Amino acid sequence: MAVKRRRHRQERITLIDVARVAGVSSITVSRALRNPEKVSPKLRETILRIIEEMGYVPDFAARALASRNSGIIGVLSPVLASYVFLSVMRGIEDRVRSTDLRIQYANTHFDPDEEIKQLKLFFGQNPAGIIIAGVEVHEPVIELLKKAPCPVVQIMDVTVPPVDMAIGIDHRAAAIAATRHLLAAGYRRIGLLGGHMDIRGRHRLEGYRSVLEEAGLFDPALVQSSDMHTSVGAGCTLLDRLLRQAPGTDAAFCHNDDIALGVLFECQRRGLRVPDDFGICGFNDLDFTSVSQPTLTTVRLPRYEIGFRAVDMIVRADTDNRTRGTVDLGYTLIERQSTRKGWQA
Repeated sequence: MAVKRRRHRQERITLIDVARVAGVSSITVSRALRNPEKVSPKLRETILRIIEEMGYVPDFAARALASRNSGIIGVLSPVLASYVFLSVMRGIEDRVRSTDLRIQYANTHFDPDEEIKQLKLFFGQNPAGIIIAGVEVHEPVIELLKKAPCPVVQIMDVTVPPVDMAIGIDHRAAAIAATRHLLAAGYRRIGLLGGHMDIRGRHRLEGYRSVLEEAGLFDPALVQSSDMHTSVGAGCTLLDRLLRQAPGTDAAFCHNDDIALGVLFECQRRGLRVPDDFGICGFNDLDFTSVSQPTLTTVRLPRYEIGFRAVDMIVRADTDNRTRGTVDLGYTLIERQSTRKGWQA
């Protein structure tokens, strides 16, 4: 019986092949992919054009053997599907696009044991870096991060000293600004509505509580939270509970804009006029907040920039331009119609 011969695979294009055609060293080609700021724009454009024409694809397995890392950046988030994190992901992926790095995502579901499991899996791949969102102050997680074989960037919250690097905002300060705004607008019985009380939620609670205690207006019944997934429906449910347990409440500071929109809908069902009878402040400044009726006051986070710069911090970790410690990008309170008493449609 005749044996059918296998067709030989096309010989793989290597980094050296690209360098030879470009007339540069393989190190220069690698820099053009991994550290573009070290290569002139004109040369980098030439190298990328040659890569495209030759069909060069990085051999990540060989890279892992030949270099210190596999080229993978592991990204851990407690809720990958949230609208808030989607903007962060877009920033992450836009920064990675100009390099030969890859992104792998993992969902930790607010579970410290899952954080430890996923971190160990990432560490086993000899990653180029780790980005972790909303890491809790659980000693086993912190100790594991301290032993990371790569740069670690903690994102979103900067109120806890980082293991390595951190970028985000001060959620306690943002909550203070939002609560003071509601007081300045004339509201006095201000509720706090939130979902899972993760590290960011707890810091917002601290900021909110400190302002109301200073004004002599804090009441534990005004704080309503739930472990349910935050959503518009959750906002409706939480406002119903708030008004039953704290009658006379005239405003709500919401942990996110989904909850704030649900509060708006529930007010409309009950015949409560927003903002005259009830004020609403959200958090994150999602797209719908500027087009709702009335528009929603909220706290804007630089979500895209957080993701983009987190990757940049990893890319630059071995250079003289390395970022050290914490980067606080700040927040912006966006005042809209939902806290502007006397506003008329």
